Amino acid sequence: MSIIKKVLSKLGGGEGSLKYANNAFWLFSEKGLRAAEAFLVGLWVARYLGPEDFGLLNYAYSLVFLFTAIATLGLDQIVVKDLVNKGASRDKILGTTFGLRIGGFIAMSLLILLTLSLLNNTDRVNWIIWLITFSVIFQSFNGIDFYFQSKVASKPITWVNMAMVVISALIKIGLIIAKAELIYFAGVYCIETLLCAVGFIYFYGREGLIIAKWEFSWGTAKSLLSRSWFLIIGTIATAIYMKIDQVMIKEFMGERAVGLYSAAVKICSVWLFVTVAITQSIFPSLVKLKKSSQEQFLNRLQQLYNLLMKIAIVASVVFTLFSTVIVKFLFGEAYIESSGILTIYIWSIIFVFLSNGSWGYYLNENLEKFSSIRLVAGAITNVVLNLIFIKKFGLLGAAYATLISYAISGYFVNALFGKTRTNFLLQSRAILNFLYLKTWLKPFG
Repeated sequence: MSIIKKVLSKLGGGEGSLKYANNAFWLFSEKGLRAAEAFLVGLWVARYLGPEDFGLLNYAYSLVFLFTAIATLGLDQIVVKDLVNKGASRDKILGTTFGLRIGGFIAMSLLILLTLSLLNNTDRVNWIIWLITFSVIFQSFNGIDFYFQSKVASKPITWVNMAMVVISALIKIGLIIAKAELIYFAGVYCIETLLCAVGFIYFYGREGLIIAKWEFSWGTAKSLLSRSWFLIIGTIATAIYMKIDQVMIKEFMGERAVGLYSAAVKICSVWLFVTVAITQSIFPSLVKLKKSSQEQFLNRLQQLYNLLMKIAIVASVVFTLFSTVIVKFLFGEAYIESSGILTIYIWSIIFVFLSNGSWGYYLNENLEKFSSIRLVAGAITNVVLNLIFIKKFGLLGAAYATLISYAISGYFVNALFGKTRTNFLLQSRAILNFLYLKTWLKPFG
């Protein structure tokens, strides 16, 4: 606890640093619990289902995830930023965000309906897809999460999420003991998002705030969408290069192959909790630093990148050296083929960390359009490389396609534009600083 608070208080900056550290501690607690659930229960589910059904479940989730950007509309950090800067308009901002997300969910559902009409899926697969799709509607209440983020007060939200993780874990364990069918595991997604929505509403009320006062404003909607439409494109692109590989693997190689690939992805995804916890907690402080000093803003961003790279590179080396042991221990012999995928896929987290850290730069420098351009470049690269590599190299080809596309979108594209080159230099320095002893001894000096 004390180490996390010390690190995040430094990144948060002088005034109010303890506030950022406490906020980060609660975020880390939540992400840590999620990671524990993913290993202790998620892996049990994978073992119970076996590679084929586990692959089918991940295929359905990946397909839905490709369309989730339509429902979320890329509003997350924009809403947080507006709530920080325009707190007096809270009810109008949150009400408009809620209305836009409901509309986005309807549009998303229609697109999924059209897509399923073009695919040759069984009724069983389609039912699983629709269950996961329905869970997205409850995410319309995530504006409450954005409100607490803007106040750097994530404790109530983390309590909700942690309670949801525990309840979800108990339900999954019950399903395993009862030897339940696959479709019931898909239904857990709905329960998770419903519980989160109920919890968010409860703690919002505890603040003395009332959802009934939310107000939808066409003017606010126009303002949000005018700044988020490029982020929507970027979010769609992100969904494509994060999940298209699993959808394409299913089409080319079958459900068992998806299960083997998903096992490696699941192991690596644990580290995403770390970067999300750090970047979400630090973002409000970057907004404040940007207002007061460009130099301090860039220095703090450099320190953030330095920290992210140390975590990512160390994790990549360890997972590469012990991939076979890790896969055997976590998933069992049925998934042993996943170890080769893991040795390649794990290195992509370096560029995922750099990419997530970049949002603090893009949004504070009003470069949302550039952020979307690099994500589109990554998505196109991923689709093209998967078409070539999966047919030629199988599952290892999909892992290489992901690694290359993440590197392009999260790092190399920044070097192509004058307005993003500063960010590219900060990222490059962070990679080199991994070998610079001073940044280990005095990470915030």
